[in-house]
Amino acid sequence: MSDKEQVLKKAFGRHWMTNNELLFQCPKCNHDKLKLSVNVEKNAFKCWVCGFSGNKISYLVSRFAPEYYAEWSNLTDEIDLSQYEFIFSEEIEPPEQVILLPDEFKSLTGKKTGDKHKALNYLYSREITDFDILKWKIGFCDFGDYAGRVIVPSFSIKGQLNYFIARSYAGNFMKYKNPRISKDIVFNDLNINWEDDIIIVEGVFDAIRHKNAIPLLGSTLREEHRLFQKVCRNKSEVYLALDEDAKDKELIISKRFKEYGVTSKTIEVSPYSDAAEMPRAEFLDRKLNAEFITDLDYLKYKLDF
Repeated sequence: MSDKEQVLKKAFGRHWMTNNELLFQCPKCNHDKLKLSVNVEKNAFKCWVCGFSGNKISYLVSRFAPEYYAEWSNLTDEIDLSQYEFIFSEEIEPPEQVILLPDEFKSLTGKKTGDKHKALNYLYSREITDFDILKWKIGFCDFGDYAGRVIVPSFSIKGQLNYFIARSYAGNFMKYKNPRISKDIVFNDLNINWEDDIIIVEGVFDAIRHKNAIPLLGSTLREEHRLFQKVCRNKSEVYLALDEDAKDKELIISKRFKEYGVTSKTIEVSPYSDAAEMPRAEFLDRKLNAEFITDLDYLKYKLDF
């Protein structure tokens, strides 16, 4: 162990070393597991629970273990910043992206004529109600790049548009034509009650059909994703209701959550293909009877394949 690593060991105590990185208990979120990764060679650190990170270990030492700052600075070529501690402010998360709706976006309220009627019929066929349309601010485009598509917008916790789903109702070759920007958001975070149970589903129509549900928007959910980190920060009780053909994905996500002290239950979707097809009353009944996902479930699945 190098001299720098010895100082960090004294400064932050209980630790584990893996892949040339030291793992400590994060002094910011105080998660009970060793999830603060510190890489001396790269001069960087990150907590995989709360997202606290930086590219100067001196900042970490100065802020949370100032009694070891002098010893640390003697081992580096960095200027001694200990006398300027007042400049260290709270870590600010990178701002979420802000986008605009398509110029051709139209509301689905008012007189039901032309393409608006077709868009509404498509939504009604998926058992999306007028209340759902108003709550989720769903619209449509009848011309332009998104012609023949319903538009489901996503709003950040601050009420800013950060993404939207564009689903064809007119038989377009591509069912979905979404903006080519990052999907690393909490879809419609504005309407999520983080003090209640969180339901993670596959797609946006699954989320529309069921209360306090968040779609993945991707093939999996990893530690670095905003949704994963927000669930961990809020210590939410998680229900996974992924498509029937995504059982492996569901178990992997549950296993990752468990490593961060978050338990999860599974809502069985079969014989429906996805949660959107399931009647709301039946979904709630299955939620009440949902069981915790265990390591044994994961092992059984792997053995079956």
